[in-house]
Amino acid sequence: MDITDLTPLERRIWQAFPRGVAIDVRRDEGEDPATIQGAERTVRAEVIRALLLGSSSEPSEAPALRVAGARITGVLDLRHAEIHHPIRLTSCHFQHSVELDGTQTRQLDLSGSCLPALAATSLRVDGALRLTNCLIAGSVQLGNTEISSGIFLDHARLGTDGEWALRLDHASVGADVWAPGLVALGGIRLSSAHVEGAVDLEDAQIKNTHGDALDAARVTVGTVLNAGGLTAEGRIRLTGAKVAGWISFIEAKLSNPGGVALGISSCEATQLTLRDAQPVSGDVKMHYASFKVIEAAPQVWPATVRLEGLTYEALTPRLRAADRLALLQCDADGFVPHSYEQLAASYRRVGDDAEARTVQLAKQRRRRTTLPWYAKLWGYIQDATVGYGFRPTRAGGWLLALLLLGSVAYGVHHPPPAEYGKGPGFNAPVYTLDLLLPVIDFGQQNAFTPTGVYQWLSYLLIAAGWILATTVAAGITRTLSRQ
Repeated sequence: MDITDLTPLERRIWQAFPRGVAIDVRRDEGEDPATIQGAERTVRAEVIRALLLGSSSEPSEAPALRVAGARITGVLDLRHAEIHHPIRLTSCHFQHSVELDGTQTRQLDLSGSCLPALAATSLRVDGALRLTNCLIAGSVQLGNTEISSGIFLDHARLGTDGEWALRLDHASVGADVWAPGLVALGGIRLSSAHVEGAVDLEDAQIKNTHGDALDAARVTVGTVLNAGGLTAEGRIRLTGAKVAGWISFIEAKLSNPGGVALGISSCEATQLTLRDAQPVSGDVKMHYASFKVIEAAPQVWPATVRLEGLTYEALTPRLRAADRLALLQCDADGFVPHSYEQLAASYRRVGDDAEARTVQLAKQRRRRTTLPWYAKLWGYIQDATVGYGFRPTRAGGWLLALLLLGSVAYGVHHPPPAEYGKGPGFNAPVYTLDLLLPVIDFGQQNAFTPTGVYQWLSYLLIAAGWILATTVAAGITRTLSRQ
């Protein structure tokens, strides 16, 4: 390009580039880039392209494009170009989209700029990519990018509802994806991305009423995925995600009525926290996810969850088992034994055997609802007598009550001896014990033969004794098998 064809601003930029001098034509730092007008502030995209692709420099120079507050006309097309200089076009107004598919560059900074869209699939940046405070009406396409440092999207506004506002799928990021305060009208896609540092969506707002708000399936995050304070309309999808640290939805508001609001099946992280989050509006899927700690109050969970295969070591805050069991009742898969075992194990790890037994008892009661009538009947008997073996003191109470009943009844009305003049003297309490305790023989039961209603009472005591003995044995066997 002939330098004589340049406007005064373009000439200034051309002359400043070899030395990396910044050109700032903003009226003030708070100026809205969408309002930039005037020929004196206009730069043609073809001039920027020619400068970046055709310039040469002396060995002592450090060329860089540093422009702030300009109005850039035409399409800035740098597709598949190899650019060896930093690009810093901040607080600028781009009339047309920026085309960077397959581009390689040292550093790219568009912070504070306004542009229709950014197409940068397979972009390679040796430094950082900065889109801080950008206003981008369309989508930001960053799939398959390789960014050696971080991506900065803090307080940017992207996209249109119903489309992908940001695509970072299959991207490789050497540091953080830094996006606190991001506003996305449309979904964010991070599927199969690899992030060496953190993904930070603190206080972000994402709205995609026609699909996924955040698709981070199979993402790998080196430190933490922070979505504290996130407001999301649409599905959060973390299926198969692997996060070295914690996943945070502290004070988040997740909403996808009629669908899945939070899908974290097969996800792995040290901790999942929903502390102080709003109640989730929509379903939660946690199939085969694995965490060391899950932090959530019971009221956070929705009416429908899926917990098959979920594993964890501890739940916080520490609550009674009764407060946690309601969630297991909400499982859309019905009775899931594994969920009860996980909850019981979490109480046993902290030495709270009483609450662990409460969970095990609830498991047996829930299982009973799936059985045929005759098995349910036997279950009710076990429950009423010894609480399926998890309330063994009930057996002692029943035995004491039946012993008292028999002692009074037979104390008032002695049964006649089986053979007169033979056998031991009658003792009502010992006779009752002889009826109640199977196997043990005190010599009273066979020595006396009650009649009438007292005979039927003896049958009742014998049957009750066998039931109590059987249920206690079943409870002991169940306890030993757990250990």
